Amino acid sequence: MADNDSGLKMLLVEDSKMTLKMLSDYLANMGLRNLLTAETGKDALEIFGKERPDIVLLDVLLPDIDGFEVAKQIRALERGENWSAIIFLSSMSEDEDVARGIEAGGDDYLMKPVSEVVLKAKIRAMRRLVEMQRALVDVSRQLNVANKELQRLSITDGLTGIANRRMFDEMLSREWRRCARMQKPLSLIMVDIDYFKQYNDNYGHQMGDACLKQVAEQVSRSASRPGDLATRYGGEEFALILGETDSNGAKWVANHIRQHVADLKLEHPASPSHFLSVSCGVSTVVPGDKLSLETLLKTADHALYMAKTQGRDQIMAADFGQTG
Repeated sequence: MADNDSGLKMLLVEDSKMTLKMLSDYLANMGLRNLLTAETGKDALEIFGKERPDIVLLDVLLPDIDGFEVAKQIRALERGENWSAIIFLSSMSEDEDVARGIEAGGDDYLMKPVSEVVLKAKIRAMRRLVEMQRALVDVSRQLNVANKELQRLSITDGLTGIANRRMFDEMLSREWRRCARMQKPLSLIMVDIDYFKQYNDNYGHQMGDACLKQVAEQVSRSASRPGDLATRYGGEEFALILGETDSNGAKWVANHIRQHVADLKLEHPASPSHFLSVSCGVSTVVPGDKLSLETLLKTADHALYMAKTQGRDQIMAADFGQTG
């Protein structure tokens, strides 16, 4: 806001045309150029809703709604957004009237007839309060954005950009409970890049990182539903959580991943096919009292181990207690 108050937006609510003219002149003498006026409470609320002024000069006695009620409705309209200062104008000087004004949402109280000097001082004070409040809101918003970014980073793998092991653990536990309540199958796909150490040794870590990113993208593409989660499980291993997915569906997704990685045509001399490939282990269970989350993890890991020991570039699946 400008030092001379020209940047202030103010709403003056006064039903007396004489007082309205006098106060408007006072405000013009202060350099205020953005002045809105209303003569009824209804008009004041309509203008406030559209314009969101910085300061409201509000007469207590209005022809329709009294100023106290207008102030209450203004505070309700704000709903946690930028706050506007409210200064009541009244000829009522009883302590109870002042207390009622503050309780209604007012910030200050001016007695009529209003002195130009006092009005100027009050406007200056309210301007400082408005500026401080807006600055606090801005800082709060920046902190909120920063906190959200920190939260995102805490569950994101720094290299590949997909979910990390922490997010995997949280999501798997959540999906386990959800599928247990619904008695629906939960599937887990473990994906491992074949001969990745040899790939790194041959091409170097920079190319190895690029390879991990490309495989992560293919795994992530296969997590097509909002509830699916693709994660980097660790090293060259990835995991895909599929809630409400039976064994056939999970094997289809696993094959989809394997085929899309093959379609990348990344040369890999240490691989029998001379191209990069992945092995997948699939496990499907219906969560219940006789089965634990560890069962799902161990069987998926064992299925992956079998896929790798039996030649790699293939899918192995283990089903337990599946209802389909």
